[in-house]
Amino acid sequence: QLQLVESGGGLVQPGGSLRLSCAASGFTFESFAMGWFRQAPGKEREAVSCISGSGASRNYSNSVKGRFTISRDTAKKAVYLQMNSLKPEDTGVYYCAARWGPWSASLDDREYTYWGQGTQVTVSS
Repeated sequence: QLQLVESGGGLVQPGGSLRLSCAASGFTFESFAMGWFRQAPGKEREAVSCISGSGASRNYSNSVKGRFTISRDTAKKAVYLQMNSLKPEDTGVYYCAARWGPWSASLDDREYTYWGQGTQVTVSS
């Protein structure tokens, strides 16, 4: 059974950092592209970042480019999101998602089949 479990969220001050983790199980991890998405209260879900199954292709939304870094560890079957220089507008529930894709990465959430339960990130002083 495919499962995605996020962790690492919390409360952080503006300018601070957090590292989100997503533990995957139940599928051939290296064949699946992974994405991070977020949803703020009262807003639609938006893409944050994605990485191909091979790790060779990565994309970021303009709002996080230069501040966030996505990575993956095949041995640990995990994907990470290092978030630096956090802003209040980064607040939201962050979701990990998976789609088949060893070579491509997509920021389109409609392409993702499997989703985790989410982890809350709050950026506030």
